[in-house]
Amino acid sequence: MRYFLVVLLIVIFGYALALVLQNSAEVQVDLLFTTVPAMRLGLLVLLTLAIGIVVGLLLGVQVFRVFQNNWEVKRLRKDIDRLRKEQIQSAQLAAAEAAATSRHEKTVLDIHPEDQNQRPL
Repeated sequence: MRYFLVVLLIVIFGYALALVLQNSAEVQVDLLFTTVPAMRLGLLVLLTLAIGIVVGLLLGVQVFRVFQNNWEVKRLRKDIDRLRKEQIQSAQLAAAEAAATSRHEKTVLDIHPEDQNQRPL
């Protein structure tokens, strides 16, 4: 994979160099704040391409960040729902245990000590 990327970069660099050399006509370029009286057409095309790539990458990173945040929010909502269900289940278990404990205490308290002495023979 690394060798493929190196070869691809060399091919792109060679193409860019050939583009600049083939398009040697000079043109006047107005850059809004200043004017360049003479610039090679191939260089202008490469600069435009580079600016487009940079702007595209920056926008792509921002859009990906928005998608990534949305995915994170969905994941966290699922976690919250799962934790709520677990909390409800543990509360129901605790309530059932408390009810069982109170029933046990009530049955133990219902036996009076004098009743234990008067056992039928």
